[in-house]
Amino acid sequence: MLTYPSLDPVAFSIGPIEFAGKVLGPLQVHWYGIMYLLGFAFAWWLAMRRAALPTTAVKQSQVEDLIVYGAVGVILGGRFGYVLFYHFDRFLADPMWLLRVWEGGMSFHGGFLGVAVAMFLYARKINRSYWALTDFIIPLVPLGLGLGRLGNFIGQELWGRATDSSWGMVFPNDPSQLARYPSQLYQACLEGLLLFVIIYWYSSKPRPKMAVTALFVTLYGCFRFVVEFVREPDGHIGFDVLGWMTRGQLLCLPMILGGLWLLWWAYRCATTEADVSKKIN
Repeated sequence: MLTYPSLDPVAFSIGPIEFAGKVLGPLQVHWYGIMYLLGFAFAWWLAMRRAALPTTAVKQSQVEDLIVYGAVGVILGGRFGYVLFYHFDRFLADPMWLLRVWEGGMSFHGGFLGVAVAMFLYARKINRSYWALTDFIIPLVPLGLGLGRLGNFIGQELWGRATDSSWGMVFPNDPSQLARYPSQLYQACLEGLLLFVIIYWYSSKPRPKMAVTALFVTLYGCFRFVVEFVREPDGHIGFDVLGWMTRGQLLCLPMILGGLWLLWWAYRCATTEADVSKKIN
């Protein structure tokens, strides 16, 4: 059995601080938040490199605004998605809980939709094709996802299902103290490192418009669907469909099907455009 490393979810504390005659704090800075910041920092660095290419859809002077739009989309979409997809009953009972972000709770699928809307707005602002813009930002995403999963691992949250295999690990904060799959690390490797390598390689050569976006959507959906088999389902939801399908898998199905359709459509449109060009010439 694997041993959970001695990791404190809190990276460091600031304070206590005296303000207006009151003692506040200490303010705790968690590794999960630091991983988010690192993800955005890496996205900015990689975006600047990609923006320097001659065929890029985004100029270097536009990168900072692009990252800000993306960050707002991730945070707002992630929070809204978590509340609506996983805790809608609690939202109905207490609508203001949606705004209490300090109580935790983010959803990838909500963040994905939030970024999609943010990129639509930014594409209109800079007068660029929506798909050209999403194809530009997609390679910036996977390593940020991987860092987020490392944050989940350090924070001892979203762990895997119980197992008696040698890959099991006991998380100190788990009340059951059962050996579980370190599914956060599986997701970090698949949704983070492997997905980055594939998407970056694929996007390094000319591809039909929206093909890079479509491949990311398809592969993320597939990787997440597979990992959900060893990830512990949400306790208040359990299995949604057929006695084995989790909420995460259910949300991935539209991504897989929609991504495959977009990939087919991207190449179909590219072929049609090439045929028309030949006839004109």
